[in-house]
Amino acid sequence: MLNYRKDLEKMPSYDGTEKDYRIKVNANESTLNLPPLVEERVINRLSYIAFNRYPNEEYDSLVEQIARNFSVGKNQILLGGGSSEIIEKVFHAFGGEGKKIVYPQPSFSMYKIYAKAADAQAFPFDLDEKFDLDVDAFIKKVREVNADLAVVCNPNNPTGNALTVAQIEEITKNIDCALLLDEAYVEFYGRSAFGLIKNYLNLIVARTFSKAYGMAAARVGYMIAQEEVTRMINKTFMPYHMNVLSLAAADIVYQMRDEFVPRIQMTVAERQRIFEQLKNLREIEVFPSQTNFILIRYEKAAALNEYLESLGIGVRHFSANAPGLKNCLRISMGTRIENDEVFSAIKNFVAGKQ
Repeated sequence: MLNYRKDLEKMPSYDGTEKDYRIKVNANESTLNLPPLVEERVINRLSYIAFNRYPNEEYDSLVEQIARNFSVGKNQILLGGGSSEIIEKVFHAFGGEGKKIVYPQPSFSMYKIYAKAADAQAFPFDLDEKFDLDVDAFIKKVREVNADLAVVCNPNNPTGNALTVAQIEEITKNIDCALLLDEAYVEFYGRSAFGLIKNYLNLIVARTFSKAYGMAAARVGYMIAQEEVTRMINKTFMPYHMNVLSLAAADIVYQMRDEFVPRIQMTVAERQRIFEQLKNLREIEVFPSQTNFILIRYEKAAALNEYLESLGIGVRHFSANAPGLKNCLRISMGTRIENDEVFSAIKNFVAGKQ
Protein backbone atom coordinates (compact mmCIF):
# COMPACT_ATOMS: atom_id res chain seq x y z
CA MET A 1 0.00 0.00 0.00
CA LEU A 2 1.27 3.47 -0.89
CA ASN A 3 0.76 5.97 1.91
CA TYR A 4 0.65 9.41 0.32
CA ARG A 5 0.74 12.59 2.31
CA LYS A 6 -2.55 13.45 4.00
CA ASP A 7 -4.98 15.39 1.75
CA LEU A 8 -2.68 15.10 -1.31
CA GLU A 9 -5.64 13.80 -3.33
CA LYS A 10 -7.50 17.02 -2.53
CA MET A 11 -4.61 19.23 -3.62
CA PRO A 12 -5.73 21.56 -6.46
CA SER A 13 -3.55 21.41 -9.55
CA TYR A 14 -2.63 23.75 -12.39
CA ASP A 15 -3.51 22.55 -15.88
CA GLY A 16 -0.57 23.40 -18.12
CA THR A 17 -1.81 21.36 -21.08
CA GLU A 18 -1.18 23.16 -24.35
CA LYS A 19 -2.59 22.75 -27.85
CA ASP A 20 -0.70 23.43 -31.04
CA TYR A 21 -2.32 26.78 -31.85
CA ARG A 22 -1.49 28.68 -35.00
CA ILE A 23 -1.78 31.92 -33.04
CA LYS A 24 -0.93 31.38 -29.38
CA VAL A 25 -2.11 34.26 -27.19
CA ASN A 26 -3.33 32.32 -24.18
CA ALA A 27 -0.38 32.20 -21.76
CA ASN A 28 0.87 35.80 -21.44
CA GLU A 29 4.18 34.82 -23.02
CA SER A 30 6.23 37.12 -25.19
CA THR A 31 5.21 36.58 -28.79
CA LEU A 32 8.85 37.01 -29.89
CA ASN A 33 11.97 35.05 -29.07
CA LEU A 34 15.11 36.83 -27.89
CA PRO A 35 16.37 39.76 -30.00
CA PRO A 36 18.96 38.45 -32.51
CA LEU A 37 21.93 40.20 -30.87
CA VAL A 38 20.90 38.94 -27.43
CA GLU A 39 20.38 35.42 -28.75
CA GLU A 40 23.82 35.45 -30.37
CA ARG A 41 25.50 36.45 -27.12
CA VAL A 42 23.49 33.93 -25.09
CA ILE A 43 24.55 31.10 -27.40
CA ASN A 44 28.14 32.26 -27.21
CA ARG A 45 27.97 32.41 -23.40
CA LEU A 46 26.53 28.90 -23.17
CA SER A 47 29.50 27.56 -25.09
CA TYR A 48 31.76 28.50 -22.17
CA ILE A 49 29.77 26.76 -19.44
CA ALA A 50 31.62 24.34 -17.19
CA PHE A 51 28.99 21.63 -16.92
CA ASN A 52 31.04 19.80 -14.31
CA ARG A 53 30.74 22.65 -11.80
CA TYR A 54 27.86 23.82 -9.62
CA PRO A 55 26.40 27.18 -10.75
CA ASN A 56 27.82 29.40 -7.99
CA GLU A 57 29.56 31.84 -10.32
CA GLU A 58 26.53 32.30 -12.61
CA TYR A 59 24.17 32.73 -9.65
CA ASP A 60 26.40 35.35 -8.02
CA SER A 61 26.90 37.23 -11.28
CA LEU A 62 23.17 37.65 -11.87
CA VAL A 63 22.56 38.62 -8.26
CA GLU A 64 25.27 41.29 -8.48
CA GLN A 65 23.73 42.73 -11.64
CA ILE A 66 20.25 42.94 -10.18
CA ALA A 67 21.49 44.40 -6.89
CA ARG A 68 23.50 47.03 -8.75
CA ASN A 69 20.50 47.99 -10.89
CA PHE A 70 18.24 48.47 -7.87
CA SER A 71 20.98 50.00 -5.69
CA VAL A 72 20.52 47.40 -2.97
CA GLY A 73 22.86 44.95 -1.29
CA LYS A 74 23.52 41.54 -2.81
CA ASN A 75 22.09 39.93 0.30
CA GLN A 76 18.75 41.53 -0.51
CA ILE A 77 18.33 39.46 -3.68
CA LEU A 78 17.23 35.83 -4.09
CA LEU A 79 16.85 33.99 -7.40
CA GLY A 80 14.30 31.32 -8.21
CA GLY A 81 12.82 29.23 -10.99
CA GLY A 82 10.59 31.99 -12.28
CA SER A 83 8.75 34.25 -9.86
CA SER A 84 6.51 31.19 -9.31
CA GLU A 85 9.18 29.44 -7.25
CA ILE A 86 9.88 32.66 -5.37
CA ILE A 87 6.18 32.97 -4.49
CA GLU A 88 5.97 29.30 -3.49
CA LYS A 89 8.94 29.70 -1.15
CA VAL A 90 7.52 32.87 0.43
CA PHE A 91 4.27 31.00 1.09
CA HIS A 92 6.30 28.19 2.65
CA ALA A 93 8.31 30.61 4.81
CA PHE A 94 5.22 32.29 6.24
CA GLY A 95 2.91 29.26 6.05
CA GLY A 96 2.43 26.17 8.16
CA GLU A 97 -0.30 24.77 10.35
CA GLY A 98 -2.55 27.53 11.65
CA LYS A 99 -0.92 30.24 9.50
CA LYS A 100 -3.18 32.52 7.45
CA ILE A 101 -2.63 33.96 3.97
CA VAL A 102 -4.83 36.64 2.40
CA TYR A 103 -4.85 37.36 -1.34
CA PRO A 104 -7.27 38.96 -3.82
CA GLN A 105 -9.44 36.97 -6.22
CA PRO A 106 -9.58 36.77 -9.13
CA SER A 107 -5.80 36.85 -9.27
CA PHE A 108 -2.94 34.45 -10.03
CA SER A 109 -4.54 31.01 -9.73
CA MET A 110 -1.44 29.49 -8.11
CA TYR A 111 -1.92 31.45 -4.87
CA LYS A 112 -4.62 29.00 -3.81
CA ILE A 113 -2.40 26.03 -4.67
CA TYR A 114 0.65 27.45 -2.90
CA ALA A 115 -1.37 28.17 0.24
CA LYS A 116 -2.62 24.59 0.29
CA ALA A 117 0.90 23.24 -0.30
CA ALA A 118 2.18 25.37 2.58
CA ASP A 119 -0.47 23.89 4.93
CA ALA A 120 -1.79 27.39 5.48
CA GLN A 121 -5.34 28.71 5.64
CA ALA A 122 -6.29 30.65 2.52
CA PHE A 123 -8.45 33.75 2.80
CA PRO A 124 -9.31 35.01 -0.71
CA PHE A 125 -10.55 38.59 -0.84
CA ASP A 126 -13.04 39.39 -3.60
CA LEU A 127 -12.35 42.21 -6.03
CA ASP A 128 -15.35 44.32 -7.06
CA GLU A 129 -17.26 43.95 -10.33
CA LYS A 130 -14.69 46.08 -12.15
CA PHE A 131 -11.89 44.00 -10.57
CA ASP A 132 -10.70 46.91 -8.43
CA LEU A 133 -9.18 46.21 -5.01
CA ASP A 134 -10.77 48.11 -2.14
CA VAL A 135 -7.55 48.93 -0.30
CA ASP A 136 -9.17 49.86 3.01
CA ALA A 137 -11.34 46.73 3.02
CA PHE A 138 -8.34 44.58 2.12
CA ILE A 139 -6.33 46.01 5.02
CA LYS A 140 -9.29 45.39 7.30
CA LYS A 141 -9.53 41.77 6.13
CA VAL A 142 -5.81 41.17 6.76
CA ARG A 143 -6.14 42.58 10.25
CA GLU A 144 -9.39 40.76 11.07
CA VAL A 145 -8.02 37.30 10.29
CA ASN A 146 -4.67 38.14 11.90
CA ALA A 147 -2.89 37.13 8.69
CA ASP A 148 0.72 35.98 8.55
CA LEU A 149 1.09 36.89 4.87
CA ALA A 150 -0.81 39.17 2.49
CA VAL A 151 -0.33 38.96 -1.27
CA VAL A 152 -1.01 41.48 -4.04
CA CYS A 153 -0.35 40.92 -7.74
CA ASN A 154 0.37 44.31 -9.32
CA PRO A 155 -0.56 44.68 -12.13
CA ASN A 156 -3.05 41.94 -11.49
CA ASN A 157 -3.27 38.72 -13.50
CA PRO A 158 -5.71 37.96 -15.10
CA THR A 159 -7.60 41.26 -14.85
CA GLY A 160 -4.81 43.61 -16.00
CA ASN A 161 -5.51 46.54 -13.67
CA ALA A 162 -3.01 48.01 -11.23
CA LEU A 163 -2.69 49.80 -7.92
CA THR A 164 -0.60 52.94 -7.55
CA VAL A 165 2.63 52.92 -5.54
CA ALA A 166 0.81 55.06 -2.96
CA GLN A 167 -1.87 52.40 -2.58
CA ILE A 168 0.76 49.70 -2.16
CA GLU A 169 2.40 51.78 0.56
CA GLU A 170 -0.95 52.27 2.24
CA ILE A 171 -1.35 48.50 2.50
CA THR A 172 2.26 47.90 3.54
CA LYS A 173 2.29 50.35 6.44
CA ASN A 174 -1.15 49.41 7.78
CA ILE A 175 -0.80 45.65 8.14
CA ASP A 176 1.12 43.71 10.78
CA CYS A 177 2.40 40.93 8.55
CA ALA A 178 4.52 40.34 5.46
CA LEU A 179 3.27 41.67 2.12
CA LEU A 180 4.33 39.82 -1.01
CA LEU A 181 4.07 42.10 -4.04
CA ASP A 182 3.98 40.04 -7.24
CA GLU A 183 5.30 42.33 -10.00
CA ALA A 184 5.44 39.78 -12.83
CA TYR A 185 4.01 42.33 -15.31
CA VAL A 186 5.47 45.53 -13.93
CA GLU A 187 7.66 46.27 -16.98
CA PHE A 188 4.46 46.89 -18.97
CA TYR A 189 3.17 49.19 -16.22
CA GLY A 190 6.36 51.10 -15.49
CA ARG A 191 5.59 51.82 -11.83
CA SER A 192 7.31 49.51 -9.35
CA ALA A 193 7.00 49.74 -5.58
CA PHE A 194 10.43 48.21 -4.92
CA GLY A 195 11.64 51.62 -3.67
CA LEU A 196 9.46 51.17 -0.57
CA ILE A 197 11.55 48.23 0.62
CA LYS A 198 14.13 50.46 2.33
CA ASN A 199 11.39 51.79 4.61
CA TYR A 200 9.36 48.64 5.23
CA LEU A 201 10.72 45.37 6.59
CA ASN A 202 7.50 43.55 5.72
CA LEU A 203 7.58 44.26 1.95
CA ILE A 204 8.79 41.56 -0.45
CA VAL A 205 8.85 42.14 -4.22
CA ALA A 206 8.89 39.26 -6.73
CA ARG A 207 9.84 39.68 -10.40
CA THR A 208 10.25 37.38 -13.40
CA PHE A 209 12.20 37.10 -16.65
CA SER A 210 9.30 35.18 -18.25
CA LYS A 211 7.15 38.05 -19.51
CA ALA A 212 8.91 41.24 -20.63
CA TYR A 213 12.22 39.44 -21.28
CA GLY A 214 10.68 36.50 -23.15
CA MET A 215 12.41 33.82 -21.06
CA ALA A 216 9.41 31.71 -20.02
CA ALA A 217 11.28 28.55 -21.09
CA ALA A 218 14.28 29.27 -18.87
CA ARG A 219 12.34 29.74 -15.59
CA VAL A 220 14.18 32.59 -13.89
CA GLY A 221 12.81 35.03 -11.33
CA TYR A 222 14.09 37.08 -8.42
CA MET A 223 13.03 38.55 -5.13
CA ILE A 224 13.97 41.82 -3.41
CA ALA A 225 13.51 42.46 0.30
CA GLN A 226 15.46 43.62 3.32
CA GLU A 227 18.41 41.40 4.22
CA GLU A 228 16.77 40.02 7.35
CA VAL A 229 13.87 38.76 5.24
CA THR A 230 15.93 37.23 2.41
CA ARG A 231 18.09 35.43 4.98
CA MET A 232 15.06 33.63 6.37
CA ILE A 233 13.34 32.89 3.07
CA ASN A 234 16.63 31.57 1.66
CA LYS A 235 16.35 28.73 4.19
CA THR A 236 13.38 27.34 2.21
CA PHE A 237 15.45 26.81 -0.95
CA MET A 238 17.43 23.66 -1.68
CA PRO A 239 21.15 23.96 -2.54
CA TYR A 240 21.87 24.71 -6.21
CA HIS A 241 18.18 24.97 -7.09
CA MET A 242 18.93 27.06 -10.21
CA ASN A 243 20.46 25.45 -13.29
CA VAL A 244 23.53 26.93 -14.95
CA LEU A 245 21.96 27.20 -18.43
CA SER A 246 19.12 29.42 -17.25
CA LEU A 247 21.39 31.52 -15.04
CA ALA A 248 23.95 32.13 -17.78
CA ALA A 249 21.25 33.06 -20.28
CA ALA A 250 19.50 35.37 -17.80
CA ASP A 251 22.82 37.02 -16.98
CA ILE A 252 23.27 38.02 -20.63
CA VAL A 253 19.64 39.06 -21.02
CA TYR A 254 19.83 41.30 -17.96
CA GLN A 255 23.05 42.87 -19.23
CA MET A 256 21.27 43.63 -22.50
CA ARG A 257 17.83 44.48 -21.12
CA ASP A 258 17.75 47.77 -23.04
CA GLU A 259 17.37 45.64 -26.18
CA PHE A 260 13.92 44.66 -24.93
CA VAL A 261 12.62 48.21 -24.43
CA PRO A 262 11.29 48.59 -28.01
CA ARG A 263 9.46 45.28 -27.66
CA ILE A 264 7.88 46.31 -24.39
CA GLN A 265 6.82 49.61 -25.95
CA MET A 266 5.37 47.74 -28.94
CA THR A 267 3.38 45.46 -26.64
CA VAL A 268 2.01 48.42 -24.69
CA ALA A 269 1.05 50.21 -27.92
CA GLU A 270 -0.64 47.09 -29.29
CA ARG A 271 -2.49 46.55 -26.03
CA GLN A 272 -3.92 50.06 -26.19
CA ARG A 273 -4.77 49.78 -29.89
CA ILE A 274 -6.65 46.49 -29.47
CA PHE A 275 -8.31 47.79 -26.29
CA GLU A 276 -9.77 50.72 -28.23
CA GLN A 277 -11.01 48.40 -31.00
CA LEU A 278 -12.59 45.92 -28.60
CA LYS A 279 -14.44 48.75 -26.82
CA ASN A 280 -16.40 49.36 -30.02
CA LEU A 281 -17.83 45.84 -30.21
CA ARG A 282 -21.36 45.45 -28.91
CA GLU A 283 -21.92 43.10 -25.99
CA ILE A 284 -18.17 42.97 -25.25
CA GLU A 285 -16.99 44.41 -21.93
CA VAL A 286 -13.27 45.12 -22.06
CA PHE A 287 -11.24 45.93 -18.96
CA PRO A 288 -8.35 48.44 -18.87
CA SER A 289 -4.95 46.76 -18.63
CA GLN A 290 -1.43 47.65 -17.58
CA THR A 291 0.02 44.30 -18.67
CA ASN A 292 0.73 42.38 -21.88
CA PHE A 293 -2.84 41.06 -22.08
CA ILE A 294 -6.47 42.20 -22.14
CA LEU A 295 -9.43 40.66 -20.31
CA ILE A 296 -12.88 40.74 -21.85
CA ARG A 297 -16.30 39.64 -20.59
CA TYR A 298 -18.83 38.33 -23.10
CA GLU A 299 -22.02 36.37 -22.51
CA LYS A 300 -21.10 33.93 -25.29
CA ALA A 301 -17.48 33.55 -24.20
CA ALA A 302 -17.52 29.73 -24.35
CA ALA A 303 -18.86 29.71 -27.91
CA LEU A 304 -16.43 32.44 -28.94
CA ASN A 305 -13.55 30.43 -27.50
CA GLU A 306 -14.62 27.36 -29.49
CA TYR A 307 -14.80 29.46 -32.64
CA LEU A 308 -11.34 30.91 -32.09
CA GLU A 309 -9.96 27.42 -31.49
CA SER A 310 -11.50 26.27 -34.76
CA LEU A 311 -9.40 28.98 -36.43
CA GLY A 312 -6.25 27.83 -34.64
CA ILE A 313 -6.32 30.75 -32.21
CA GLY A 314 -5.69 30.03 -28.55
CA VAL A 315 -6.89 32.49 -25.88
CA ARG A 316 -7.45 31.81 -22.18
CA HIS A 317 -11.05 30.85 -21.39
CA PHE A 318 -11.79 30.67 -17.69
CA SER A 319 -13.95 27.85 -16.40
CA ALA A 320 -17.33 28.60 -14.88
CA ASN A 321 -15.99 27.91 -11.38
CA ALA A 322 -13.16 30.46 -11.62
CA PRO A 323 -14.13 33.07 -8.99
CA GLY A 324 -15.41 36.27 -10.62
CA LEU A 325 -14.36 35.24 -14.14
CA LYS A 326 -17.53 33.76 -15.57
CA ASN A 327 -17.79 34.48 -19.32
CA CYS A 328 -14.29 35.97 -19.38
CA LEU A 329 -11.52 35.53 -21.94
CA ARG A 330 -7.93 36.72 -21.54
CA ILE A 331 -6.05 37.66 -24.69
CA SER A 332 -2.28 38.08 -24.66
CA MET A 333 -0.73 40.53 -27.09
CA GLY A 334 0.95 38.99 -30.13
CA THR A 335 2.45 40.68 -33.16
CA ARG A 336 0.42 43.37 -34.90
CA ILE A 337 -0.59 40.87 -37.61
CA GLU A 338 -1.63 38.29 -35.02
CA ASN A 339 -3.57 40.85 -33.00
CA ASP A 340 -5.42 42.03 -36.11
CA GLU A 341 -6.41 38.47 -36.96
CA VAL A 342 -7.60 37.78 -33.42
CA PHE A 343 -9.64 40.97 -33.34
CA SER A 344 -11.11 40.31 -36.79
CA ALA A 345 -12.23 36.85 -35.67
CA ILE A 346 -13.86 38.24 -32.53
CA LYS A 347 -15.54 41.01 -34.52
CA ASN A 348 -16.92 38.52 -37.03
CA PHE A 349 -18.25 36.25 -34.30
CA VAL A 350 -20.01 39.09 -32.48
CA ALA A 351 -21.52 40.25 -35.79
CA GLY A 352 -22.70 36.71 -36.56
CA LYS A 353 -20.44 36.34 -39.60
CA GLN A 354 -18.59 33.22 -38.53
